[in-house]
Amino acid sequence: MARPSWRELGGLAAAVLAVVSLLLPWTGLSSGNPEVQAALGELPAEDVDRSVWRATFLGWFPPLLVAAFGLVVAAFGRIGTARTGGLPQLWLIAAGVATLCTVFAWIFIAWQFSGDERAILDIGGVSVDAAVGRYLGVVAIVTSLVFAVLDVRALRAETRRAAPRRGRHTR
Repeated sequence: MARPSWRELGGLAAAVLAVVSLLLPWTGLSSGNPEVQAALGELPAEDVDRSVWRATFLGWFPPLLVAAFGLVVAAFGRIGTARTGGLPQLWLIAAGVATLCTVFAWIFIAWQFSGDERAILDIGGVSVDAAVGRYLGVVAIVTSLVFAVLDVRALRAETRRAAPRRGRHTR
């Protein structure tokens, strides 16, 4: 079995980043009002700095998808039949889906709370902000997308080199 290329190693690095991002705080509550911020400080830490597992599907699905495909690409990325069978294209699709889900998760960041909870947070002047895990997850997802694009382009170059050259036929 051939050594993984730098593209497969990049996919593996994205997978590791994605897994680490799942272990860090994903969202945090904050307020510009000192009294409200003091009240938030009295709440349990897991209610203020929330993990990805308390977020919506759009929060935890993209890093898991990137982690799974990073491992698959690192393990099978140099196998010729897997490459020509569409693994780089599948990786690109998965990275694109993860990116799209992440964009929606960022837009709808407050939806991890019910409508009543969001209304109370709004009235209290509490904002739902991204935490370090979410930022690291975005880095992992973008890294996976970049390496997937590079891998698809490399496959295209490989297949062009391997294809027999067709010359002009003379009669």
